[in-house]
Amino acid sequence: MTLTDLRYLVALAHERHFGRAAEKCHVSQPTLSVAIKKVEDELGIQLFERSASEVKITETGRRIVQQAEKVLMEASQIQEIAAAGKDPLAGPLRLGVIYTIGPYLLPRLIPRVHQLAPRMPLIIQENYTARLAEALKRGELDVIIISLPFEEPGVVAQPVYDEPFRVLLPASHPWTAETHIDPEHLADDHLLLLGAGNCFREQVLEVCPSCRNVGGLQRTLEGSSLETIRHMVATGLGVTVLPSSAADDMTMQTPLVAVRPFSDPEPSRRVALAWRVTYPRSGAIDILRAAIMESALPGVRPVGRVPVLDAA
Repeated sequence: MTLTDLRYLVALAHERHFGRAAEKCHVSQPTLSVAIKKVEDELGIQLFERSASEVKITETGRRIVQQAEKVLMEASQIQEIAAAGKDPLAGPLRLGVIYTIGPYLLPRLIPRVHQLAPRMPLIIQENYTARLAEALKRGELDVIIISLPFEEPGVVAQPVYDEPFRVLLPASHPWTAETHIDPEHLADDHLLLLGAGNCFREQVLEVCPSCRNVGGLQRTLEGSSLETIRHMVATGLGVTVLPSSAADDMTMQTPLVAVRPFSDPEPSRRVALAWRVTYPRSGAIDILRAAIMESALPGVRPVGRVPVLDAA
């Protein structure tokens, strides 16, 4: 079997659909089907259960796909090592960013990366932490920007900055008379949150444990994104908690909202870079970290020394 055959196996295992797997691999469906059947014949075992409505992977197939992912990742290291030996700042960098960071960091980050490494374009994917972690481990991404805590075997996580949380209020809200907001007060109002499964939602609920109670949580409204929630606050629907990068410039954009800090101790999140231990382009990671720390996001506090780098 070839590395291409292994890529087909992995794609079908992830998509559970021959058409989508073929599209992901940029081949025709018959080509992918023939390749999968060839591997099964070569191994003498059925890897997938096929029906008219779905494709299921067998237990042995699941173990073989896991090994195939390891083989593909190791094979990709050959090209990465060669590229790093030539110039670690030449060639695309595949970057993953969680949804609650990307819209606010990327507009500041991209120009700085381009200035420091003009031959290193960014291929960017926004997603949830768990999905970015899987893509990183499979070798589909080179580095991801996530919020701690984050632990994955074979992955390095390096803190970059701490970001305080803010309370976003309708401009006519009574709390605008306060200079700081007590976290426990959040349970007394309509608190707008991201949907279940988002790490920022869980961080907000840790700030206000009372919001987990039935009375508070039943009155909690969910939005599809931080941007959607910001707009709902502007209409007067409720209040929300945002990272400072999403909140501190809001009053300049619209007079319909007000921003207030929390009372001490100020809640915050720690943002980090994460990459595979074996990833060879350490120079690219250094450039990315420096560019993030120089992006001057509102309210954030860098963790560690800010690297001083010259443009490439």
